[in-house]
Amino acid sequence: MKSKIAFGLLILVALNGCNKDINVPVPSTGPNNLMEETYPLSTASRALMDGVYSVSTGNDFLGDQVVVKSNRTHLLITTGSGIYFIIQTGYLDSVVFLQGYWRDGYSDETGLAAMYVSRSEGGSDIVTGVPTRQIIIRGGYGTNNETTDKGIVLQYLRPFSDKAQPGNFYILAHRSGGRTSDHLPVSENSLEMIRYTEKLGSTGIEIDVRLTSDGIPFIYHDSDINTRLTQKGPLAGPIENYSWLQLSTFVRLIHGEKIPTLEDALTLVVDSTLLRFVYLDMKANRDAMAQVIPIQQRILERARQKGRDLIVVVGIPTDEVLNDLMNYPDYQNIPSLCELSVDDVRLVNSRVWGPRWTLGTQNDLVDQMHSENRLAVAWTIDPVQWIRDFINEGHFDGLLSNYPYVVAYYYYIRE
Repeated sequence: MKSKIAFGLLILVALNGCNKDINVPVPSTGPNNLMEETYPLSTASRALMDGVYSVSTGNDFLGDQVVVKSNRTHLLITTGSGIYFIIQTGYLDSVVFLQGYWRDGYSDETGLAAMYVSRSEGGSDIVTGVPTRQIIIRGGYGTNNETTDKGIVLQYLRPFSDKAQPGNFYILAHRSGGRTSDHLPVSENSLEMIRYTEKLGSTGIEIDVRLTSDGIPFIYHDSDINTRLTQKGPLAGPIENYSWLQLSTFVRLIHGEKIPTLEDALTLVVDSTLLRFVYLDMKANRDAMAQVIPIQQRILERARQKGRDLIVVVGIPTDEVLNDLMNYPDYQNIPSLCELSVDDVRLVNSRVWGPRWTLGTQNDLVDQMHSENRLAVAWTIDPVQWIRDFINEGHFDGLLSNYPYVVAYYYYIRE
């Protein structure tokens, strides 16, 4: 009875207001947060919910099928159109409760979501850790300031196929999760985004590396300090003209975070995430490899000591950066991702080839890379139809996107 009352309260909660000029806020349940009244669902139990689900109620909103994929802290429910749910889980009396919010990544639409799995429809098995394929998720969602009274019913259809196993493909999030312009609740290229990105289905990240005037590698995309990425402050102009002390003291990202150093960002990846791939997009051109590669090597050693199978590659986007790498001792043994030709990949012995997606799937060249024991990852691919086609028709080992949850859908739904 307690669970039914709590759930009834939950679905009556409306969204909070927001400042649309800065971000699309994460909807809040306020004082009616059901998770505070439930017991935490274990990671293993949460993973029992992974799979492809048919949509019997709510398919006008979600489509006919969704993918449910557990991650380190949450459940991701994602669709083929860019609508996704970030869901917390808990249980009471063998009933599994799911609470969170949904977003349409291609618009500003968002709202609350509240669902449950009853005892007789899979809840008891999930709570006790018994594998089951008899799962029905029931509940609802709201739009804008409406309550969660629009119905959803999801029924477990099948597990992920052999073509869609989580360890076989890298879902790389651009700027560590998505652009600030995509109205995510945390800033691009921030520590907070790195902590957040796994909720979006990411298994790896791309981050942008620059150097301060005193040679400290840090994470930031644009060449200048601007109000697109930062709050108003006393500094302006080219960001690499300033020292680390100046940037860390006077610059805050759009959501108030500090700009991180490269070492802090990579240490966080190793110590506090399950991410498996980090692509260092080298925005700095002036002798940056001499500063960045020692950090890369320290982080790779830290990962090895912790038993982590982590790829960290320095990016090669231009001939200038290619020459910078080739000036580094033993450069052919430095893990790198080359965006240039396959001949350049071979020249510096890059572990990964990273072509622009607009060049097409290039399966013949990708297969050549595979025959040489290299990986191939395309960047930065955002349109839904192209994500779908690259996954279904391409031979890539991963895709870089601002919409990792869309990549996750089309990868995990493969048969």
